Amino acid sequence: MITAAAALTPIDPVQGETDTVLSKVRLILEAFRPDDEGLSLAELVRRTGLRKATVYRLSQELVAWGALERAGLGYRLGLRLFELGQLAPRRRILRDIALPYLEELAQATRETVHCAVRDGTELLYIEKLGGHRSVTRPSRTGGRMPLHCTATGKVLLAHAPSRVVNELLAHPLPRFTGHTVIAPRLLRTELERIRRAGYAVESEETRVGYLSVAAPVRAARGRVAGAVSVAAPTSRTQLQRLVPAVLATAGRISERLTEYELDQESR
Repeated sequence: MITAAAALTPIDPVQGETDTVLSKVRLILEAFRPDDEGLSLAELVRRTGLRKATVYRLSQELVAWGALERAGLGYRLGLRLFELGQLAPRRRILRDIALPYLEELAQATRETVHCAVRDGTELLYIEKLGGHRSVTRPSRTGGRMPLHCTATGKVLLAHAPSRVVNELLAHPLPRFTGHTVIAPRLLRTELERIRRAGYAVESEETRVGYLSVAAPVRAARGRVAGAVSVAAPTSRTQLQRLVPAVLATAGRISERLTEYELDQESR
């Protein structure tokens, strides 16, 4: 996961710049962070570690294609990337099936609802809906988080292949608060408990004063395709209310997703 600190650090040209055009384009596109309205040419050069002439030439080509747009004297990400992102089947199919149920969950709980999938050792949010009492959270549609510190991530990690868990625990886990579980043995024990219970609860591991509840979304033959969660302040949260609601929503989405996949297989 790229942290805020990493966003302010120029990429080492020895590590970042390669001989392929695609790798240079990737560096330019990934230089943009969620809060960036636009980046100047000088800032793109600093963040990518590429030569100024290379960044300028490739940026002009990306503008012509629509992947970048001019923003004053600098650049911003273009709508062509959004258009392509909507075509990704794993995101599109699950989101389209889940959205009506996510909306019902947000209305019923009046809290913030997420739907996410696993991508390597990170989770990727494919939808975020704010309830009537939603609060600012370190999440966004299209955003990423580590798997070990949110209820959504823990559910996905609990049902991931053992190699994914081993890969994640092969490196020190980032601590977001004093409550973040980073000890490998404790995390493995928690993952086993999540598999038995069928849901995960995370309290103040990502942000003090907030908790989340998540349950897996299953596809054909029991495969875990994603997870659904509700996040809310600890001061107004009743787990006996949220857990059944999240489990019911995940179950309904699972039924529809399974029906869809089996129907596709029979054609």
